Amino acid sequence: MKVEKLVEIINSDFYTGVPDSQLKALCNYLMNTYGIDPKHHIIAANEGNCTALAAGYHLATGKVPVVYMQNSGEGNIINPVASLLNDKVYAIPVVFVVGWRGEPGVHDEPQHIYQGEVTVKLLEDMDIKTFVIGKETTDEEVAAAMEAFRSVLAAGKDVAFVIRKSALSYDEKVVYKNDNTMVREEIIQHIVKASGEDPIVSTTGKASRELFETRVANGQSHKYDFLTVGSMGHSSSIALGVAINKPETRVWCVDGDGAVLMHMGSMAVLGANKPKNMIHVVINNGAHETVGGMPTVAGNIDLVAVAKACGYPYAVSVDSFEKLDAELEAAKNRGCLSLIEVKCSIGARDDLGRPTTTALENKQNFMDYLKTL
Repeated sequence: MKVEKLVEIINSDFYTGVPDSQLKALCNYLMNTYGIDPKHHIIAANEGNCTALAAGYHLATGKVPVVYMQNSGEGNIINPVASLLNDKVYAIPVVFVVGWRGEPGVHDEPQHIYQGEVTVKLLEDMDIKTFVIGKETTDEEVAAAMEAFRSVLAAGKDVAFVIRKSALSYDEKVVYKNDNTMVREEIIQHIVKASGEDPIVSTTGKASRELFETRVANGQSHKYDFLTVGSMGHSSSIALGVAINKPETRVWCVDGDGAVLMHMGSMAVLGANKPKNMIHVVINNGAHETVGGMPTVAGNIDLVAVAKACGYPYAVSVDSFEKLDAELEAAKNRGCLSLIEVKCSIGARDDLGRPTTTALENKQNFMDYLKTL
């Protein structure tokens, strides 16, 4: 169905969410219609933030907000749905629009398989009434579902439209770009060169795919890398766990701005623990590029200042390969927790592949390598 029709049927004037490729039509529509507008559309750091923000909107206006998200974000909404929105607590009505990655019977990446299996059940277990929209679903069926939902919302309960692959369409294009010149895949190539045989923990999305392909192009083993294919925002904590337990080994984390924002509290824990053997590289393009390119707030905040405030002994931002190479080498010899923010352009090559090893193979190869260190 046309996304404009879905928006008309839901009839809300406030949307907040975390972008999802399955919801690209909705995301692009919102950016074309509102851009980033505090009164109508906010891209939040994680889905729990969205849920709380939506609750605040309802408290102030009495109206029903919309939270959009990928189903992988269901874990982030469980607490605020159960202890804030639920009708046994504050009875705050929200319409969730959930992209269904990993739907049973539909090919998808390994990190989405189990989440896809439990997507609808998780929503129902949280007492969220659901309606699934597929390519064959008619406008009339969606309108009827929304009409049935209105009494549910009036009772202070929550509802969800679960969106199957290619169910929504939008004719207008949106081009996301910034003024940075460094390309992420080349940045990763420089990191790989500097890291040598050190272990690397890389964030979800295109960064891990590009790291995998860099190893292939170099004829190198994948044993050095833990590719965090899911669990967005947690790669730096994984790296911290490795660094603490391998104190004589230098450990790198290749992170992204959207991931850092999603669970920024991990930076405070990193700063408090100050692992001397960890280097945290944040590739910042100010965008959720892997799921379409919608902006994050990372272009408007000072990540270096955040890192220093969290207790990182050293933090720096670079915008050229000359500066990057110098900082990578300096970090190796500094002997303290370091953050290097790398300002990056938006975009990746069209033929970028995906890892050809399984997640379990990646884990085992990485663990076997760590045993030798």
